[in-house]
Amino acid sequence: MNRVAVTGLGLVCALGNTVAECWRRLAAGESRIAPLRDPGSPPYKFQKGAEAWDFQPLEHFTEKELDMLERFAQLAVVAAREAVAQSGLKFQGELADKTAIVTGSSVGGQFAEEEGYKRLYKENSPRVGPLTIPRTMSNAGASRISLEFGIQGPAYTVSTACSSSNHALGQAFWMVRAGQVAAAIAGGSEAVFAEGLLRAWEAMRVVSPDVCRPFSADRKGLSLGEGGGMLVLENWDDARARGAEILGEIIGFGMSSDAHHITQPCVEGPAKAMRWALQDAGISPDQVGYINAHGTGTPTNDVIETEAIRCVFKKADALLVSSTKSMHGHTLGAAGAIEAIATVLALKHGLVPPTANFTTPDPACNLDIVPNEARPARFDIAVSNTFAFGGLNATLIMKAT
Repeated sequence: MNRVAVTGLGLVCALGNTVAECWRRLAAGESRIAPLRDPGSPPYKFQKGAEAWDFQPLEHFTEKELDMLERFAQLAVVAAREAVAQSGLKFQGELADKTAIVTGSSVGGQFAEEEGYKRLYKENSPRVGPLTIPRTMSNAGASRISLEFGIQGPAYTVSTACSSSNHALGQAFWMVRAGQVAAAIAGGSEAVFAEGLLRAWEAMRVVSPDVCRPFSADRKGLSLGEGGGMLVLENWDDARARGAEILGEIIGFGMSSDAHHITQPCVEGPAKAMRWALQDAGISPDQVGYINAHGTGTPTNDVIETEAIRCVFKKADALLVSSTKSMHGHTLGAAGAIEAIATVLALKHGLVPPTANFTTPDPACNLDIVPNEARPARFDIAVSNTFAFGGLNATLIMKAT
């Protein structure tokens, strides 16, 4: 089997429009969860979120292109451009056929859908926009990336709620490792700040009225975010042969289903995903130094994840664990990609990004969650967890180079 190198990273989210901007804020522990630009009418029960504050579509696309691309797809494409540029890959000849694109998105295009419903049910007009279907389809980002770079290999989108982009990355990793493809662009994107979707989250009563405080005793829920993250994965030997900078290595992937409850998590499902990822990587739990936790800031999830970590890692007290959702929000289908990038950078820089907004320890979350300030630490292997509604769990394992 081939080793799988990470040779490109691309990121757009509340933290910034580039990987460098986002890492600077992650390292500083800067939470970008702030008052929503549109508070809703009547006001939403939560008034804060992590919008991609600095993202301006017209800086990246023409007006004609924007007619075809929903915001979530725009974020995917811009992240892919940065990742590909860093990798230095040119998708010509055989490589165009031997490159995969695997993206994740939980909800796809929401804004065109809402516009269509408004015309149908509010304005009583049977005429909806002619581009509604291509704008709303969840694979719009993957398809645009394929068109833009001339990639003719496998291209598809995974939709498994909040585990979508970890599943996408894991499948891309396996394809490169098995030699089915030579390279892959993989990750995810999401744009959630559409009124209907926000009202739906409001109805679930899991969004914090303040900010996300993962693992803190006074946590009140998640904070929604939007963004796009993409990684270029490549056959290690090919990357070395062309002199590419190798930013990190993916060495394992595991996934499981709780078969328990549609919204309530359990310990065994996440534990299985972590165990199978460790088995896939051929390493022991003691070799892991850092876990980028799913860490949503909901009362139940953080306790369950703590228990699952303690089930798998008998020396859990020695682990560093943090949730970067405290800074960039919960980006649903993009979460795994954004957090995988944070994990690669933590390995590369020897610095664990903190769990921001932390106030009060919770005895039920008795892990070293690196509160509020980043911590210098040298470790070779890290884990990135995502756990989704429907009981769908996906865990990636990465190694420093």
